[in-house]
Order: sequence, then C-alpha cells, then structure tokens
Amino acid sequence: MFTWDFPYTSQRMPVLAKNVVATSQPLAAQAGLQMLHRGGNAVDAALAAAITLTVVEPTSNGIGSDLFAILWDGKKLHGLNASGRSPAGWTPERFKGKTAMPIHGWDAVTVPGCVAAWADLSAKFGKLPFAQLFEFAIKYARESYMVSPITALSWARQAPNFKDFSEFSWTFLPKDRAPYAGERFYCPQQADTLEEIAATRGESFYRGPLAERIALASASDDGAMTAEDLAAHKNDWVDTISIDYRGYRLHQIPPNGHGIASLTALGILSGFDVSSHPADSADSIHLQIEAMKLGFADAWKHVSDPSTMQTTVEELLDAGYLAQRAKLIDMKRASHPKSGIPKDGGTVYLTTADESGMMVSLIQSNYMGFGSGVVVPGTGISLQNRGAGFKLVAGHANEVGPRKRPYHTIIPGFLTRDGVPVMSFGVMGGMMQPQGHLQMVVRLVDYHQNPQACTDAPRWIVNPDYTICVEDRMPATVTEELVRRGHKIVPPEVPMFGFGGAQLIHRLEDGYLAASDHRKDGCAIGF
Repeated sequence: MFTWDFPYTSQRMPVLAKNVVATSQPLAAQAGLQMLHRGGNAVDAALAAAITLTVVEPTSNGIGSDLFAILWDGKKLHGLNASGRSPAGWTPERFKGKTAMPIHGWDAVTVPGCVAAWADLSAKFGKLPFAQLFEFAIKYARESYMVSPITALSWARQAPNFKDFSEFSWTFLPKDRAPYAGERFYCPQQADTLEEIAATRGESFYRGPLAERIALASASDDGAMTAEDLAAHKNDWVDTISIDYRGYRLHQIPPNGHGIASLTALGILSGFDVSSHPADSADSIHLQIEAMKLGFADAWKHVSDPSTMQTTVEELLDAGYLAQRAKLIDMKRASHPKSGIPKDGGTVYLTTADESGMMVSLIQSNYMGFGSGVVVPGTGISLQNRGAGFKLVAGHANEVGPRKRPYHTIIPGFLTRDGVPVMSFGVMGGMMQPQGHLQMVVRLVDYHQNPQACTDAPRWIVNPDYTICVEDRMPATVTEELVRRGHKIVPPEVPMFGFGGAQLIHRLEDGYLAASDHRKDGCAIGF
C-alpha cells in the first residue's frame, strides 16, 4: 500500500470518492461527472468527457482522432483498439522519393477511429442514451467556452504551423491568431457535426453524409482517402498484454501501440532491486532510463500492424530474453543504441470509475497537436496525422502500405494485483507515454508513493536520439551525476508540455483516489 506523504511541491491534493473522473480539462471532467450524477456508469462518464475534449482541448484531439481504451467491467478487463488504417491507395510507390512520411496534409491522415469507438463502447457497456453523452460538447461548441491557460499556450505554439491551411485557419484561428487564455471560443460547425454523429450513432462519419464530405475533401486535394476506406473501418476488441512486476501486473493494448515498450522496460527492471536505491537518486533514475532505452529499441524495430509484425509479443516479453537484455545495463555508464521515431505528441487521456466497480482508462489523440492540419470544410473535423508513424524503409515491419495500421504512440495503462484492479492511469504525450507509465509504476510499487505524489514528482524523458531531458525540479546533484555517467542531457523543446500529463485513479477499500497532473489544465473530481 502507498503512503500518504506528499514530498513534492504540488498545487493539488487527490480526490477521494466513490465515483471519480480525472481528465486534462475541467469542463470535460465535469461533463463526465454529470453522467454519473444522472445514473450513468464509468463508460458513460468517460465518453462524455472524451467527446467534450474534442471541443475544449482541440490542441491535442478532435473528432478526427484515434482512440485506445482498457476497461474493467467489474469482472474482467477489455481492450479496444480504435486506431484507423491507411487508405487503400497508400502503396510504397505513392511515397517514392520521400525520405520520411509527411506530417501534414492528406498523406498523413489514416482513417479516424474515435467516432466508431464512442459508438462501440456505448453499445457494449454504456447505460445512458448515446445522444445524451454529447450534450456538453455540443453546448460548448455552439455557445462557446473560455479557453484554459495551458491549452491556450499550446494553441499559440502550434498556430504558425498551420497558417497555410485555409480551412484550419478559418476554423481554429478566426482572428488570425490563437485564442488567448480566458477568451471565449466557439465552433458551431463542430456542434452540427456532433449532432449528426449523435443522431446516427456514428454511422454518418463512415457511411453517410459526413463520410461523403470527408471523401470529397480528400479528392479535391489529391488525397488518397475514399468513401470506401471510411466504410471499411472497424475497431478491434482485444485482450490486453501484460507483465508481472513484483506481484503487480501492468496491462497494455497490444501492438500496433507501443505500450509493449513499458512492459519490456519493467520486465528488465524486475531483475534489479530498484528500491535499494533512494527515490529520485541518480542510481534509480539511471537504471530506469537504461531499461527504457532497451524497451524503445525493441519497440521501434518490431512494433507495427499485428498482421505484419515479424517478432511476436511473447518473444519480446519472454523472461529469458528480458534477463539477457538486463545484462546490457551498466550502472556506471549510459548506453546509446541507435533508432528513432518522430517525437511530437498531442493527446488527451482520461480515467473514470464508479461505485459499481467499473473503471475506464481511455486515450484519444490527433498525434502531433492539432494533427495533419486538414480540417474538413464546414464540419470542424480536424484530422489526425497518424500516418506519420509509418516508415519508408523497404521490408521494415512498419513500412507504409495499404489498409494498414501504423506504429501508434497512444497507450492507456491499467494495473492489477491478483486479478483485481489496482489503478487505471495514463501519461499523455507521444514518446512520454510508455516512460511515463514506467515512472508511475516504479514510484507506486517500489517506493510506495501515492498516485498524486507519483505524478507530482520530477520526470525525465528519453528522446528518439537517446539524449535525455529532465525537469528543472530534478536536483542538480542528480543531473550532474547522470552527465558523469555519459547521459547527454539537453533542454526540452517545450518545457510545459514535454513531460506529459498524467491522470490516475487508484482503487481503495471503499472508493477511489483520483489524482491529476499539475502540468495540464485538468482536474480530478468526484462524489
């Protein structure tokens, strides 16, 4: 069990209640809580929050996002992979002559999966009418909301990247700039689109009027996505993959997501007595960083659409293999394996739990902030740029190809012990996600820190080139010792956003503890 100590400077205390919601934006958290007040369950709350986030935090997700979820229905875990596949026209020849996948425009857009996920989750587990889940999102889109401070900073940071996208600028930069913190923003075309999705249970997005508008926009701009690509989309209910860590079990969605990187790193750490090193010490952090590098090295080489993976999950998580990988760690020197993927990230994570015992871990993302820059005219639908996760290396498992899922960075986390839920959690932010999971689990399990302390603590991040960034709250003596061991520490490009944003719900004997990250606008609330 964790302690109730709060050793780090924090602006927050955890929320203790029988019904809880933790998200990255307060208006979305309240939308979720309202569903619980109205007799809905944790899935209804999660969906209302997720749908609202597409409106009030468009800098990280939108109606054209992808989604992954893990949920405990009171008896067992369920996983949902709602990431989309590439258009049928995405053959390697289409990208011939390019050195990397585009990050903007239609050649970065795979079929969005989140709308189908909302419908699938509601149909399978929800209690409330589907249309009711859209109430707050539609209200804020049509009547406006006040932009929260960290979202405003992200909006301003991204705005210059999309000045050349006329529909994006018209929709999200109506005054030829990003809205300021506290300024009201509204997007009535989003409200119309959400009403259409609610009325058709998402069918319009894939096989109706909205699909026709998406396909027309693609065709008019030489995009490959067609109405047939949209109609072919389907989500997959999956079993989680997991690994034991000192009696706890961390669960992830299987590839094409890179949650396996955190499982690999934890498996490697299992061979070390992490708790013998003080929390926040150079020894502890060095050990975690080195394990994470090895986890990424395997993920970057092997993770792809499951149908094209050349190495199995079982092989990557084999205890003997992980023990051999652990021998590569030198406590006195940093390692520098060679590999890399894009490092930008734009994602929202939320978690909910209700008094019946249901818990939901859900993540929804455009990938790189606003995504591709493509906004479907007149709809407010900003489309993700998940296609940037493919490689253009012939023969690579993750080589771009038709109707294929790319390497995906969004991963919801779930922790159990003896088959019973312990914690639903996530750490949004591209590359940060698996290493954020690692840091949360190590702090909870090895150092018995409570979830709020876990998220308040200073973080580190391994970059794609294996340089390291550390938060400025990291003790200087620790940073100096890491440098002495050979770690190349560089300043983060975006200090406010680079270290992710966590939301966590820990199950207690008679309710839950919900924690929310001070690095985001959001909050934990409950009753």
